[in-house]
Amino acid sequence: MKKGDIFEGKVIRIEFPNKGIIDIEGQKVIVKNALEGQIVRFSINKKKRDKIEGRLLEVIEPSPIEQPAACKHFGICGGCRYQNLSYEQQLDLKKRQVEELIEKNGLSFDIENIYGSPITEGYRNKMEFTFGDEEKDGPLALGMHKKNSFYDIVTLDDCRIVDPDFNVLLQAILKYFKEKGETYFHKIRHEGFLRHLVMRRSVKTGDILINLVTTTQSRLDESEFVNMILSQKIDGKVVGILHTLNDNLADVVQSDETKTLYGQDYFYEYLYNMRFKISPFSFFQTNTLGAEVLYDKVREYVGETKDKLIYDLYTGTGTIAQMLASVASKVVGVEIVEEAVEAAKKNAVDNHLDNCEFIAGDVLKVVDNLTKKPDILVLDPPRDGIHPKALTKIINFNVDEMVYVSCKPTSLMRDLLVFREAGYEVKRACLVDMFPGTVHVETVVLLSQQKPDDTIEIDLDLDELDATSAELKATYQEIKDYVLKEFGLKVSSLYISQVKRKCGIEVGENYNLSKSENARVPQCPKEKEDAIKAALKYYAMI
Repeated sequence: MKKGDIFEGKVIRIEFPNKGIIDIEGQKVIVKNALEGQIVRFSINKKKRDKIEGRLLEVIEPSPIEQPAACKHFGICGGCRYQNLSYEQQLDLKKRQVEELIEKNGLSFDIENIYGSPITEGYRNKMEFTFGDEEKDGPLALGMHKKNSFYDIVTLDDCRIVDPDFNVLLQAILKYFKEKGETYFHKIRHEGFLRHLVMRRSVKTGDILINLVTTTQSRLDESEFVNMILSQKIDGKVVGILHTLNDNLADVVQSDETKTLYGQDYFYEYLYNMRFKISPFSFFQTNTLGAEVLYDKVREYVGETKDKLIYDLYTGTGTIAQMLASVASKVVGVEIVEEAVEAAKKNAVDNHLDNCEFIAGDVLKVVDNLTKKPDILVLDPPRDGIHPKALTKIINFNVDEMVYVSCKPTSLMRDLLVFREAGYEVKRACLVDMFPGTVHVETVVLLSQQKPDDTIEIDLDLDELDATSAELKATYQEIKDYVLKEFGLKVSSLYISQVKRKCGIEVGENYNLSKSENARVPQCPKEKEDAIKAALKYYAMI
């Protein structure tokens, strides 16, 4: 097997976020964007000592669980990957993927449930579209990146995850600039005018904020642009039209200068009878109705807040902080985006909360000045998780419990391993699907510090234990440590018990059996089985 070779195979499972796993000649190949049960044709595009990756060329035979996708752009647009599954199948797949990540990382806790979004279409309250072309030197396009492409753009006229008003406005804006003959900003030549179009909408009021992002290489006829937008027939109401100038070479939405061409540079969204001011660059959950489900679980996991001091790190516009503030003694929110902090302060005043303090700055630096120990910590970091140095400082607060909200399970697993080393264990965990049709999912975890006082001493008669003399020669942790040290592999207690049974070593009758009657129990891979057997021989257990 070498780079460029073409193979066909059946996808046996999906690993987070969208990695199809295929067995070819006894070797594991990762093919992104494939679906469990599909038979696909792919080419080898990356081959390393410990990893082989393939590029999907064709789906030869669909998966038995597939269904026709509602969106006509599906398969071309890189935005949604799971629209060809029923929503129940999507939820099941996401839950299984996170559970396998837990097992793979040597962690041991149950996912209580996965909670679906109240709506599965038109749920996004914010969308960032890009100007470009669908093919080299083709006509101007405005939409999302093509699947697996950094340059090509798919023009969307019927995106199913945004409000229909967005589709109307997008088409009108694209038509306007096509007629003007304007060019898009070319990422290689660094030439051109049009960069991005960002639209935000209040689900509760229908108010819409439009932000056109361009370079300074041409001039926008501001009054004509505004009149064109206001003439469009939509169900909602455009309350603000902005023009952001950005000459930075990086392909990100940022502002050198932002001008308000019409109306205002904000709108209001409502959660839990509270009002939140949303500005152009402030963070707010992109699924408003899904956010209510998410925050219900956060509030449940946080528990009693009466007279307690709460730190809400990575607070955004302070939504969680204000949700918890009504009966808390005080809530302190920390957020790196200054504009979001200013909005959070204004939101707290509007919601008649005088016990919220919001600090602008990097959590890594700000926590050094938070000298008072909080009763509860709430963590809602960006996708890459918590900076390792910040993680150490957070642990040093030595709180009994904290709630971690994560939008990327792989980042969460990495941070949970550090928390475990510091004495924290997962007490509760659940998933909330904020992004139907996509590979993403939110995780809410309640962490509890395991202190010496949490244990008790008991006397045991070994004859009464459901364990053989062989089992007592080495603990499961000793076997795990040996396998990790000698083979560089992480193995679970479940895998160890499976190998023990194969070797004739008795284990507890119900040891490591699933609580669910019909649950699928993962089987120990051959490589790990051989490593565990080597450990059993080392400890003279076989």
